[in-house]
Amino acid sequence: METLTAKARERVLDILNRGRDMTLATVRPDGYPQATTISYANDGLVIYAGIGLGSQKAHNIQHNNKVSATIDLDYPDWHHILGLSLAGTAEFVRGDQQIAHASQALLHKFPQAAEFMTAEGTLPWQGMLLLRIVPSVVSLLDYSKGFGHTELYAVRGPA
Repeated sequence: METLTAKARERVLDILNRGRDMTLATVRPDGYPQATTISYANDGLVIYAGIGLGSQKAHNIQHNNKVSATIDLDYPDWHHILGLSLAGTAEFVRGDQQIAHASQALLHKFPQAAEFMTAEGTLPWQGMLLLRIVPSVVSLLDYSKGFGHTELYAVRGPA
């Protein structure tokens, strides 16, 4: 597997920056995968998302922090399908500085999220956990290069 090149990184970042939602797959304690759609923001290749405090996703990540995700951009026809899938690890964001950073990333992309804050400047938001997802493998999907065309890359070094 090739290491993520500078050119491929630019393409991945373009998709991450333009996308709004991703399907996040976690592993349930019984071994079955669970996939759910969540909104996200990113800082480079690092992805941030808010999930419910008592959600099945939170429980699954406590049990096993390996995750997979897909992000697809809107397309007019199959010749223009563009997206990515990734595998990586998820962790709960901890510490005031990191929570503020993740929250600001989400608020920048989704200003309407401010309505979920219970008081001015309250972080983390009541009933919400913030996730930090760091990819270790990224697959670029680009049907403009042929049906089902993918390029698989290992992510090494700083995300």
